[in-house]
Amino acid sequence: MADSRDVARLLEIMAALRDPATGCPWDIVQTFETIAPYTLEEAYEVADAVARNDFDDLREELGDLLLQVAYHARMAEEAGHFAFPDVVEAINTKMVRRHPHVFGQARDLSPEAVNALWGQIKTEEKRERAERRAAAGRPIETQDQGILSGIPLPLPALTRALKLQEKAGTVGFDWQDAGAVLDKIREETAEVSEALEAGGVEAIRDEIGDLLFAVVNLARHAGVDPETALRGTNDKFTRRFRYIEKSLGASERTPEQATLEEMEELWQEAKQDERRS
Repeated sequence: MADSRDVARLLEIMAALRDPATGCPWDIVQTFETIAPYTLEEAYEVADAVARNDFDDLREELGDLLLQVAYHARMAEEAGHFAFPDVVEAINTKMVRRHPHVFGQARDLSPEAVNALWGQIKTEEKRERAERRAAAGRPIETQDQGILSGIPLPLPALTRALKLQEKAGTVGFDWQDAGAVLDKIREETAEVSEALEAGGVEAIRDEIGDLLFAVVNLARHAGVDPETALRGTNDKFTRRFRYIEKSLGASERTPEQATLEEMEELWQEAKQDERRS
């Protein structure tokens, strides 16, 4: 039996699970479409382990994510598209190509120059891919090939908003500073207020969407990752609300049995405790 740390062993296990005659009934019937949601879930669990600074969990979650790569590669191999070694070769080649300042002649570049070079190389890669598809008589990719192309639709809306703004910013379609974005947020807040007064659900949704998009832009200009910022606030809200539950539980009460004023007072207590700690 191969070493349990050997990637080849993982590929053997994946092949056994997918074996039509002796494999797992659940694994056999899976497709790219049914597995994709699990791939996203595992990626989020990796991010969660990082956020919690839990390296035991991180090791396990990275393994789960690696399994997803092996799963997709196995299904692709069965369909005659590519195999796991092709995936490894592709990323190795890409990393070397996109880092000429490490593996090539381009040296002593600033972080900004590295980022610009990365974008140039990606653009060239897209052009070459389109040429290969045309030469092979394969259908031309139907997705938009403009500045905003290549940003996956399944991304969380907050993350996708950030990437859309970053892409648009590369051609100068951007606010000049955070102050200008704050003005835009005030404008969008007023429009949300107007929509709320009018009462149209679709208009309210659209204006709130515009407000959220502007807040993402503010985070970007302030050098803050909006996903990380919101995750931090989610954790803070959870921590303070649990304080409310614990405090009420000490007197054998639940939030349902408390008034809003009581819960707000406990919320403020939780804030004060955080400041003191």
